[in-house]
Formats: sequence, C-alpha cells, structure tokens
Amino acid sequence: MLSQNLARATRSLAPLVKQNLNARTYAKVAGNYLNEKVLMSNLEKDKYINYQRIEDNLAVVRRRLNRPLTLSEKIVYGHLDDAENQDIVRGKSYLRLRPDRVACQDATAQMALLQFLSAGLPRVAVPTTVHCDHLIEAQVGGVKDLARALDLNKEVYDFLSTACAKYDIGFWKPGSGIIHQIVLENYAFPGGLMIGTDSHTPNAGGLGMVAVGVGGADAVDVMANLPWELKCPKVIGVKLTGKLSGWTSPKDVILKVAGILTVKGGTGAIVEYFGEGVDSISCTGMGTICNMGAEIGATTSLFPFNDRMADYLRATKRANIAKYAESFKHNLVKDEGAEYDEVIEIDLNKLEPHINGPFTPDLATPISKFAEAVKENNWPQELKVALIGSCTNSSYEDMARSASLATQAAEHGVKVKSAFTITPGSEQIRATIERDGQMETLTNAGGMVLANACGPCIGQWDRQDVKKGEKNSIITSYNRNFTGRNDANPATHAFVASPEIVTAMAFAGDLTFNPLTDTLIGADGKPFKFDGPNGNELPPLGYDPGQDTYQAPPEDRSKVEVKVSPTSNRLQLLTPFQPWDGKDIEEVPILIKVKGKCTTDHISMAGPWLKYRGHLDNISNNMLIGAVNAENGEANKIKNVFTGEYGAVPDTARDYKKRNVPWVVIGDENYGEGSSREHAALEVRYLNGAAVIVKSFARIHETNLKKQGMLPLTFDNPADYDKIDPTDKVDILGLTDVQEGKPLTLRLHKQDGKTEDIKLNHTFNQGQINWFKAGSALNFMREANQ
Repeated sequence: MLSQNLARATRSLAPLVKQNLNARTYAKVAGNYLNEKVLMSNLEKDKYINYQRIEDNLAVVRRRLNRPLTLSEKIVYGHLDDAENQDIVRGKSYLRLRPDRVACQDATAQMALLQFLSAGLPRVAVPTTVHCDHLIEAQVGGVKDLARALDLNKEVYDFLSTACAKYDIGFWKPGSGIIHQIVLENYAFPGGLMIGTDSHTPNAGGLGMVAVGVGGADAVDVMANLPWELKCPKVIGVKLTGKLSGWTSPKDVILKVAGILTVKGGTGAIVEYFGEGVDSISCTGMGTICNMGAEIGATTSLFPFNDRMADYLRATKRANIAKYAESFKHNLVKDEGAEYDEVIEIDLNKLEPHINGPFTPDLATPISKFAEAVKENNWPQELKVALIGSCTNSSYEDMARSASLATQAAEHGVKVKSAFTITPGSEQIRATIERDGQMETLTNAGGMVLANACGPCIGQWDRQDVKKGEKNSIITSYNRNFTGRNDANPATHAFVASPEIVTAMAFAGDLTFNPLTDTLIGADGKPFKFDGPNGNELPPLGYDPGQDTYQAPPEDRSKVEVKVSPTSNRLQLLTPFQPWDGKDIEEVPILIKVKGKCTTDHISMAGPWLKYRGHLDNISNNMLIGAVNAENGEANKIKNVFTGEYGAVPDTARDYKKRNVPWVVIGDENYGEGSSREHAALEVRYLNGAAVIVKSFARIHETNLKKQGMLPLTFDNPADYDKIDPTDKVDILGLTDVQEGKPLTLRLHKQDGKTEDIKLNHTFNQGQINWFKAGSALNFMREANQ
C-alpha cells in the first residue's frame, strides 16, 4: 500500500517537481563569484556555496533600503526569493527565503520525513542531513548505551536510513555525535542560511551562518523547494569589549545575556555580536554562545567572520571555504553605521563566570554571589552530579580546559566527589580527546564517558542515584534546565555553567564552592587552590575523525524501499487532517486552562516519550501531561465537561474527539518556549484541538501550530486571561471573514448563562490563512501540487 501511494503521488507531482527543481538557478551576475565552485561540504557532490546570490540580492536591497545593513540583514536578505518585490520591514514583513540546507535530528526527522513522504516528491530540493543523536539513553556508559539504543530503536533507524537513501539525504548513524557539533564540523559556512528541526540549530552562528530552529513542517517546505517564510527579524546587537581570560569562558557571555534579556527577550530578533571582544573568542566558543541563544527566544544568533573562524575551517579540512569567505568578507561583517533595535554592551575584562538556574536558564548569578544565593534560597548544597559536554559545550577546547583542572586535582591526589559524566559532542571529538589524553585524564578523575549523543541534556538519562521527588542539585554545561528536563525529577535543582566551573565543582561536591577563591584539601591534608583552566582551542595534531559513521545517498535510489511496518508502535503513516468547515467555532469546551510556565516539555515531554516521535497516535498520550491546571493547581488532572469526572488530559481530549467535539487551550506567557518539537502542535491538532489562546507565544511553537491548521491566538489585553473560568464554553467569532491583521472575538459562555466578549489577535498572513482553511500547511501544499 505504501509503495502504491508513493508511486501514485509521485506521478501526479512529477511535472511540478521538475519545474521547481529547474527553477532554482543562480542569480544574475552582479559581482565576480559566479564562476567560483566551492563545495558546501566535503561530503556532498555538486552542491556549491552561492555567494553570488547574496551579492546580487544585496545590490537590489541596498538600492531599495538605502541604508547600512547589519550582518544578519545581509545574510537573511541575501537569501530572499524575490529581492525586488519583497516587503522588508523589521518585525512586520514576512520574508520568503531560500535556505542553503536543512538539518534534522532523529527525533524530529521521523515526523518530518513522514510528512515529506506523504507529499510524494522524488527527492529533496536542497542539501539535507539527518543525525541520530536523540534516542540514545545514558545509563552505564558510551559503548553499552549505544549498543542498547541500536537494539531498541532498530526499526526507527532502519526507517530513517532507508528514507534518507530514497530521498537523497545524508544520514549520520547512531554514535556519530550531536547534530549541531556535526553541522559545525562539516556543513556550516560563513554567510549561509540553514534551518534545522532542533531549537539549538543556531549553534552554526559560530561559523557566521544564520541557522534557525524550526518545526518539521517548515523543513518539509524547504525540502520540497518551496520558499521558507520568516517574520523579518529585528536585530539586537551585543557589543563585546575587552578580552576573555582566566576562568571566564564563552559560556559566561550567553549566561550573562540570558540574565539581561530573559527567556523571551530575544523573541522575534536575531542577536548579533560585534566589537573588539569577538576576536578573543574561539570559533567553537562562538558556537556555544549562539547555541544557548535559543534560551532567550531569539530567532538565531550570529558572529561576524574573522580569523578564528578561518582557523577552524582549515582545521576541519575546509581551507577552500575559508579562502572563499575571506574574499567575500565585505558581506560577512556589518556595515559601518548599521543600526540595531537594541544594543547591549558587555565588557569581557569585567565579566565573571556565571551560574544560571535552577528551573530556568535566565536566572543568572555571578559566581562571587552564588554561594550566598544557595544559602538564601535553600537550594540543596550537596552537588549530586556534574555533567559536561552536550551540543553547547563539547568542543576540543572545552574538554582540554576541563582536563587541565582534572590534571591539577590529580597532582594533589583528589578525585571527584560528585558523580561526573562527560559527553563528547561528536565521534571526531571523542576520537581526538582519546588520542590526546584528555579523556583518560577525566576518567581517571572519576568521570564516566557517555555516548556521542544528547543523553541527559534532553532527558535521555536513566538516573538511579535519587528517587523521583527527592530534592537534590546537579550542575551541567548544557543549555536548558527546565523542571524535570534532565532526569524527569521535578525536585532536581539543575544549574547551568561553563564546563570549567562544572568540572571544578565536581571535585568539591558542594554548590557553595567558588574555584576562583576557595581551596580544596589534597591527599596530603594540605589546602590547594585551582589555577585558572587552560587548553588549546584546536588540536595541535589535527582532528582524528574516528570511526566512519556517515551514510551517503546511493547513486541509484530507484530500488530503495522505505521501511515502515504497518504493525509498528514506533512509526505510523500520516492521515491528512480535515480542512476547516467554513464556520465559526461555537460553544466548545476549554480542555485546560494552563497556569504559569508551559514549555514544549510540558506540552509534549521528551525522555521516554522520544521513542514514539514517529507515531502520532501513541505520542499523543503525553499531550499536556506536564501542564498545571489553573482550576486545581495539579498537572494531568482535568474535568471532563460531559461526565463530570477528573482524568488525564490526553484521555479527556480523546473522549471529546470521540464525541466529535473540538476544544481549546488557554495559556499564559511565552507559551511553548523551549524545544522546536512540532509534536507539541501535532498532538493538540490530532486530538481535535481547534485553538490555543494565550497571553503570548514562543516563536517556533506559534508557527508550528499554524502549520498544523491550528489557531494560535493571543489576548489583546493579557489581563483577560483572568476572566476565563475553566468551566466556560467558548465561541471564536470572525473566522468566516478571517483576514490578515483583523482581530477575532472570543465569546465566553458562563455557567450562569451570561456571555462576555474578549478581543483576540493573531499573526496570520494570507498564506498562513490558506493553511488554516486547508486543514494544514501540508494539505495546502498537496492541493497546490495536484
């Protein structure tokens, strides 16, 4: 049945596909880059960097705007689909862009590829890769954990491998490493535009690339050769002066910025770093800063091209790209006089190491004040586990600086007092630090090396040292520390710091320890104090690639069959959502009124649920189970308006769906912050949700809801949230004349028979309204291609 459906869809779309693929040509000559043939990646044939397009587009944009441009504007506008006719107003216009490439991690790739498969296209239109990094659970150590994952996830890996082979996609096998590290090592290049189905895709900004985290439906658009739509970002400038030194690391820059801007302060904006201080930061350090920019809600973060980037490109065997970028540098730095919407200034000479948390990545505390904060807030002082690595901080430099502290501790006969884990970001990093001795130094100190994968950073951690509900503290060099994020224990106080600070604290086993000022007791009974960490930013002997874990698409893809078992509980072919019925929504129940923070982890938990990312029905059993019900202050306990009984959120939604009753969700501020996972939108749509009405949305989640045919709506007056009782029935009026910029009306039907109208806003443009009417963006794409 699958092969028949594929064949039928492919035949119907073939003429359009051929037209689309042929239409994607180089821009007309305006500079001297057209004849340059520099490969985007050493792993791909005939896929070249197109600086000519940027040059040509910017000639048009400069004539139209007649003002200096920021770096991010140069790259974004340089990738416009139609520079001559595109409206360009920061914070208002919807830009139609042509990204250079797409990257997907295995958890999100399943749904992205299932959607692409259902569109019936013969191959992807832009270079695309899939990276197996999310499904490997940390348990006893890297080798055994990887073997266990290969066994447990075999059918998912087989599906991804065969789908990639079928549709001309590069496939990075389990054990390769974390998507963002692999991208930095192999695919990122200055001036490029990439989208990735993971919120920390901005990591590639460390190589001067505009890299944006998106949902899988956005990725499908680009893979299908449709322009990608992005609201024209505002630009926040971060001016760095001075120079990093001593204990202060690149991580401390973003920890400080997160404290300034908060988890939603970067929403709708690109954060662009500039100033003399930039040159004191390594390329991988810039990647760290850009990576964690996701925690402030930024569209992406970006650094200007400089010698540190060129050094990294040469070290990763891409000297040709470094040379090409150097010739194009005028478009890889901001124009003199370019204006930002907001400017923050940080003096690196004065910047202290910071520790952020618990429970939120923007609670920033300088280390000089952290011990006091621990005591004042009654945070658990004993440090149970210290974890270094992850996509944010697993570079050679990170590992070398951490190992330098372990070497000092060894000289004094001291081992770690906390449990201590090390996660290499890639097979290349693992092989290189094994060869150069950093791994041995860290394991001799008492550390355990985990698989080259995300592991505890995304909740893939079979933690056994504390019981669920037991109050405790951990510290990581990761990027995100929401409640229960790492170990599914809501009582775990998770703190985020640089790998150097995390490593030093592991030897103390105490959150109040300040390695800059405090001492430890050596095996000889004498106190000693750590010297500042040190380490090479690049390996003096070059990188060791380690095992070959890359699968290139075959030359002949015609005989490849995509593996999806009809009886699988891990994978499920998609059934299109129903289109809008052309009517206003009337007297539907509120499934849940959510109170307080509601991240995508609350809406669609990760951890053990990751195994169902390719099976929409099964994973929908986790929908909103972490959200707090405003009615009773409890999670996963809501009232069924038909039975009067309290039950789990997904069970109640399924009962409403059986009754053919749509429902809405009411939410608080920055609803849907965190991961880019589109399942948080798909599940709500699948279980018959019609609208999500909140005070404000996180960017990616709002777009994901639109893509699935949902109505993401915001209160015109956020205080109206308080007027809503969970027992209200609601209407959403104005849909029969829904227009860009035209508000809708929420009518509340109270139990006493009274009604009250509330003004709702939306950010739909005409194209997105078409998605809603068709039932989803994928439906609209399919209709347009028939």
